[in-house]
Amino acid sequence: MNANQPIGPLIQSFFIDHLVTVKGLRPTSVSSYRDTVRLLLGFVAKDNNSRITRLTVGDMTFERVVRFLRYLEDERGNHVRTRNQRLAAVHTLFDYIATREPEMLGECQRVTAIPMKRSAPAETRYLERDETETLLRGLPRHGTLALRDRTLILFLYNTGARAQEAADVRVGDLGLDTPARVRLHGKGDKWRTCPLWQQTSRLLTQLLEVEGRLRAPDAHVFVSTTGTSLTRSGIYKIVRRHAGHLDDPRTGRRVSPHIFRHTAAVHLLEAGVEVNVIRGWLGHADLSTTNRYAEINTNTKLQALRHTEPSTISEGPRPRAVWRDDTALLDWLRSL
Repeated sequence: MNANQPIGPLIQSFFIDHLVTVKGLRPTSVSSYRDTVRLLLGFVAKDNNSRITRLTVGDMTFERVVRFLRYLEDERGNHVRTRNQRLAAVHTLFDYIATREPEMLGECQRVTAIPMKRSAPAETRYLERDETETLLRGLPRHGTLALRDRTLILFLYNTGARAQEAADVRVGDLGLDTPARVRLHGKGDKWRTCPLWQQTSRLLTQLLEVEGRLRAPDAHVFVSTTGTSLTRSGIYKIVRRHAGHLDDPRTGRRVSPHIFRHTAAVHLLEAGVEVNVIRGWLGHADLSTTNRYAEINTNTKLQALRHTEPSTISEGPRPRAVWRDDTALLDWLRSL
């Protein structure tokens, strides 16, 4: 192959051979790459005034990538964080092109050298303990869907699982004997084990017994009314239905499945659990990701401290003001 060859076979190889076979990415991660590449190819075709099927490897130039990034922000209105996420996918694509097309090495090096833009990290939102307890107490308790929804929300809070991780849990991943636990399949094809509370274990057992799936190891734990595995979108809708009233417009907090992940982390810190343990609990690859919860917890304590600090603190006993008539009072006021 060379720079004049069609881009299609190389894109197909990038997804099938590289992302799936070599890197072992999960479907959700592959979908993210797919969305970025689709946008990039559409932009390059329009910029080149040609059809996507007519694009060649040589059409993927540094200048077009720069214009593509500008297009994401200016015309599509993407946030800097979204722009950076797209750029990371583009970097991976051009790294791959460089290994397959030596003639494109210089162009690929220029693209992969495009820096990320600085942006303030997204503020981490979470539920306070009283909000969480009120939510759990108020969940419906009658009906099969009520049992599923209550179990799902408690499971998210107990484990800090991502929505996709919860959707992927199968009966064989559960250990409901004492001590109860669950194996979660996370990012980077990594597995981790999380302990389960007794009440979470009891609800899971009830849910599986009601639906007759207790002895089917390959069966998904959380399923839809049709018996198929819940999707991330399905889990999102369930959470919104039961917890959407906890949105806080003042702070911009919008309750989603991921907010239970943040909530679990903050509450574990408040309970005195060591940061490294929480890192393993949540499946973070980098400790710095977990440390942000420690920072949040510290800031919360500082704010609470400021709210409880007396407005004035006397250095000693206050002098007793003594006056017997209006003149004495006025003289005292003038002396201040």
